[in-house]
Amino acid sequence: MTFTDAGLRRFWARAPSLLALAIAAALLAGGKEAVKAWRTERLAGGFEVVDGDSLRLRGDDIRLLGIDAPELHQTCWRGEIEGACGRQAKAALAALVAKGNVSCRSSGRDRYDRRLAVCTAGDMEINRAMVLAGNAVAYGAYESEEETARSAKRGVWATRFERPADWRARHPRPFSH
Repeated sequence: MTFTDAGLRRFWARAPSLLALAIAAALLAGGKEAVKAWRTERLAGGFEVVDGDSLRLRGDDIRLLGIDAPELHQTCWRGEIEGACGRQAKAALAALVAKGNVSCRSSGRDRYDRRLAVCTAGDMEINRAMVLAGNAVAYGAYESEEETARSAKRGVWATRFERPADWRARHPRPFSH
């Protein structure tokens, strides 16, 4: 046996450890985004629309990441006329989902154990489209899209409304088992 053969054998014996070390180094170098991408799960199938920012897939609840839509029973005002902006947000999400070919990239769960996801219908990002149309507000992402919708007075921005988080704070859900 030559020195080269012995060296190659040692290398291949250590290859799994070296590979693990290389992956760890890449994740550390890439930071949070690399770790998030590493844990991303793709979801596809027959999505059910729950409300303006939530879907359900085979009994698993999915919350659209970075947006907050009016709650189902929330209303908005155009002048003196009260409108069902929560139901309108749900209808808008249903119309986007009805375009078909919907898939979601889930990267974790929220405090209610719902999957957090960015969803697309074909090449259109649903989360972004909801905010751009004024059917949802920015909630940790999509601030420039919210500004665009607000400037154009689209959706809720053409009304007097309460941000969904503020509305929820004033209308807490009753505790149930």
